[in-house]
Amino acid sequence: MATTVTFKNDTVCNLAGNEVNVGDKAPEVTVVNCNPMLQDEKIGGEGKVQLVVAVPSLDTGVCDAETRRFNEEATKLDGVEVVTVSMDLPFAAARWCGAAGVDNIKVCSDFRNKDFGNAYGVLLADGPLAGVLARVIFVIGKDGKVTYKQVVPEITQEPDYEEAINAAKEAANA
Repeated sequence: MATTVTFKNDTVCNLAGNEVNVGDKAPEVTVVNCNPMLQDEKIGGEGKVQLVVAVPSLDTGVCDAETRRFNEEATKLDGVEVVTVSMDLPFAAARWCGAAGVDNIKVCSDFRNKDFGNAYGVLLADGPLAGVLARVIFVIGKDGKVTYKQVVPEITQEPDYEEAINAAKEAANA
């Protein structure tokens, strides 16, 4: 059965792509960073702990708040690379980061090929937001395996920050 999320509590949106769960090898994919502009960034793989935060768009209030919060928390996460991924163009993401003062995390786009969205199964397949990413958080351990996954069931709500942050700390200390 396909994973679903809701939009404004009444529209069910199906997630497309390959569902990745805790214990699975995290797929290695390339996304595009907004700083340095248009630089390829790798998600997945071995050798480092990653806290990967997928959001629909930085231009929404919830995504704005979530990305700012993880930017603040990143300063307290030793040994953890924090990456936020959306479908926003890197140019728009760079403007947003500048205005928001976000500079402790990597803010990246999956606009080119939707590789991240498809490989991790977090691309909205239908509904009014079809084609953007669902609100999902992954922690990838040094061994390249997913150690934590949080799918926010209602896309207009914020995630459980403490749970995600604790999972990242735990993976960094493993």
